[in-house]
Amino acid sequence: MKRATSRAARRLLLMRMRLPGPATLRGRLALLALVTTAAWVVLLTVGFNLVLATRLREQADGLLRTRAAAVAATIEVQSGGRLTVNEPTDDRALDVGTWIYQGHRAIERPVAPSGLQQRADLLAGHGHHFVQTSEPYASRLYALPVQSGGHQVGTVVASVNLDPYRSTADSVLAGSAILAALLLGGIYLVTRTVVGRALRPVAEMSAQAAQWSERGAAERFGTAAGTAARPAELTAFAANLDELLDRLAAVLRHEQQQSAELSHELRTPLARITAETDWLTARKRSASEQRASHEAIAAAAATMQRICETLLSESRTRTAQVPGRCALLDLAHALARRAAAEHPGAPPISVRGTHVTAGVSAAVAERILTPLLDNARRYAAHTITVHCAPVPGGIHLTVSDDGPGVPASIGPAIFEPGRRADPSDNHDGAGLGLALARRLARAAGGDIDLDLAPPKPGTGARFVVRLPAG
Repeated sequence: MKRATSRAARRLLLMRMRLPGPATLRGRLALLALVTTAAWVVLLTVGFNLVLATRLREQADGLLRTRAAAVAATIEVQSGGRLTVNEPTDDRALDVGTWIYQGHRAIERPVAPSGLQQRADLLAGHGHHFVQTSEPYASRLYALPVQSGGHQVGTVVASVNLDPYRSTADSVLAGSAILAALLLGGIYLVTRTVVGRALRPVAEMSAQAAQWSERGAAERFGTAAGTAARPAELTAFAANLDELLDRLAAVLRHEQQQSAELSHELRTPLARITAETDWLTARKRSASEQRASHEAIAAAAATMQRICETLLSESRTRTAQVPGRCALLDLAHALARRAAAEHPGAPPISVRGTHVTAGVSAAVAERILTPLLDNARRYAAHTITVHCAPVPGGIHLTVSDDGPGVPASIGPAIFEPGRRADPSDNHDGAGLGLALARRLARAAGGDIDLDLAPPKPGTGARFVVRLPAG
């Protein structure tokens, strides 16, 4: 028994190895639809043929009852229980496959095979009864009792050949099987076509991702071509992928910044070690000079060790939250409230736009925005506006005011260190805030520009901050 079970398991495994499933999602979905539809079609086909067989049998039984009743109507019971058959003018239709028995003796019988005759003889004397035979051909017989005075004095037995009914059932079964096969084939082709069209946006997104990976581009799925034609599910999926890519980009920028900091911090002690080593090997030194050089080398090495331990400890204890991210609109609201508290007489700051996440830390974003807000506060007449909005590949934040604006003769030179639009305007400041803000923005992967063509000429200065998405 165990060997038979093992052989069956091996045969099943071989069948699975020989018949692998479809490799593509479209093929799997089409196969699933085909299998599901096939199950329903088989169920419906079997049910239909069972119902048809039942209806054909009922029709045959109805024909037997009608024929037996018609023959019984021609029988007259005489005194003494003798049966007399009143032959109609044309009774050939009634005589086909019909027996009349008085007791167990047949007084009329058709020409029939011996097997069918024996079955009819067995029904003589019985009440209402159906019998089916398969030899020499499929037939169904029905016995109808003839009664007189409450007693059965005779029996009418009628028969019908079932071959026409079976031929009809077989033809319908073959036709339904062919129709089911054509239906399944059509459903499979239609399903593959429909699924292929439904998955076309996925294939386009995959091709876009492959192109972006080759070029190292910063494009996102939410801003790529064909976004409007995507289904709602793929649109949400693309938004999640964009958020994941933004987070990965933020992590990469943090790692690059950490590497730059490590390189910068290690450069000074390493240069000290190199210089002391060269100084020791250049010529013979006294014991005190050698001891001083050794102490300097040891101190530089200890400094390098502390730097490495600090940076590595920060990397190990970093939380799961992606570093270098902040909610830019919330930060702008916080800066606006702080400015209102510190400078109650200054023009109010109005913050508008969309909730976006910048790929820089809150501290860096604050150091970028603070000089722009201070500059707007110095020159604004009535109001300062901050607006946040997502753009392809990043975030735009604009800081505008209704002051005199930047003279056209200065333009982008306003970002030069120490440069002011009007040195005689009696405002405090050394002209370094905008320069430092632009330097920080560029170090974070963004930039700051002066809008040389504001929406309304003469409406003040308008600075555009571009930051990476987080």
